[in-house]
Amino acid sequence: MNTTTSTPDTEKSERFRRGWAQLKAIDGEAGEQVIESLKAIAPDLARYVIEFPFGDIYSRPGLDLKSREIATVAALTAMGNARAQLKVHIQAALNVGCTREEIVEVIMQMAVYAGFPAALNGIAVVKEVLET
Repeated sequence: MNTTTSTPDTEKSERFRRGWAQLKAIDGEAGEQVIESLKAIAPDLARYVIEFPFGDIYSRPGLDLKSREIATVAALTAMGNARAQLKVHIQAALNVGCTREEIVEVIMQMAVYAGFPAALNGIAVVKEVLET
């Protein structure tokens, strides 16, 4: 039984197109790979990821993409349980103009608010991204 609600029409919506463009601009191939990995098992989740964070939130005025990625890296570091997403967003931050130094400083700042384990784990992810 197919329980998905994705249809070709939903993928043609303005919200979807706007989100897909933002995803590609921010995350490039890594973002496309995330979406592809979801399509076989949870196509609706793939669509939601495109439409809500990228089509609605990342497309809003008020913050540039660099500022949004700095905030995202900080939040994912503080969460402490989103290593894969942190890796994607560190690369995204680099893609939109953040420097290595800015990313390291943001993660170090999280030691104050999220603790040293979260900051150390975040720095390990930065190292991994920079080495690939």
